[in-house]
Amino acid sequence: MKRIFILVVIALFTVGALIAEEAVLIDFSKLAADIFVDPGNPSGGDEDSGDSGDQESNQNRQTMMDFSTVAGNNYTNEQKQVMKTSLAIPNWDVKLSSSSQNVTNMVLSFSKEVTSKQWEKVMGIRIHFPLENFNGSARIVPPFEIPAYDWDTVGDDGAVSRPGDEDRSQPSRFEDGYGVVKNVGTLKALAVNVYGLNFPHSLSAILIDSEGREKIVEMGSLLYEGWRELTWRNPQYVSEVRNRELRLYPLYPTSTPFVKFGGFLVRRDGAAVGGDFIGYFKDVKIIYDKAVLDTDRDIDDEAEWRIIETREDAKKRFEVQRFGNSQVQQYLENQKKATEDSFTVTPTGGDETQ
Repeated sequence: MKRIFILVVIALFTVGALIAEEAVLIDFSKLAADIFVDPGNPSGGDEDSGDSGDQESNQNRQTMMDFSTVAGNNYTNEQKQVMKTSLAIPNWDVKLSSSSQNVTNMVLSFSKEVTSKQWEKVMGIRIHFPLENFNGSARIVPPFEIPAYDWDTVGDDGAVSRPGDEDRSQPSRFEDGYGVVKNVGTLKALAVNVYGLNFPHSLSAILIDSEGREKIVEMGSLLYEGWRELTWRNPQYVSEVRNRELRLYPLYPTSTPFVKFGGFLVRRDGAAVGGDFIGYFKDVKIIYDKAVLDTDRDIDDEAEWRIIETREDAKKRFEVQRFGNSQVQQYLENQKKATEDSFTVTPTGGDETQ
């Protein structure tokens, strides 16, 4: 009986110590383009001089990904080069719901890097909804699913390489405001810093947990003007520790729970105004309970068994292959496009049909 009492006291102390951690899930000012990567030059720099200093930046160095490593031998070096991309703001996709998809709406829906007096760089979004009176929605999503475990390094030319001796006790490449927060237990609150322009549309944030499950969090209406922090508070969050359901889980090889950013969802009601929607996003923040307390255990389990590393590498290879093939298909389709803007002028001086 005494042993059970001690375990309960320890559990209560542990849970009580997990409350009120705050972190920036993603900060779009960190995703500004800061390096130039030439999609037509496998070396990464200027084809003649090798110097990209006079080129306009088009990729974000911290978040560069090279999906050509698993593309196989069926692609040329030029095709593999287009498999390199990053979370640079212009690379984010705007995906309209099926009822809103037509050529005009898709062409006029995109993201761009915008200069803000208050925040320097932010994400700007244009969505062209149908003019007709029916419901529509659009997802603003990253160009690839943000990896939770990635310690690769990126060179000045955008070349991605794995060091081989990375310290996995340190934050991975996509933590600290680049789309991933580790050791997340129960989510208490979420906030989005978004600029409103009096559009009667609603905004939701998309989160993905360590099991791959997607959660759509309703943030509220965008019917206001200027910067505002829209906040969602978890109605099922239990603040009183005594009222919580206490459980003990194996500490290894269960992956540390995490949350990654999956994008935004903008909904337009059929009764609201259609046509163009414009919005700006600065960051997304969360308040959460830690899943596991940071402790100094006697044995480094992962260093001995490498179970989590093997699992995460397999997930990454699958994602890399899926996205790499998608990029190549887009490249090949672009190569097939007609290059002529108008018909060739018919020479004068005779009937060409004779």
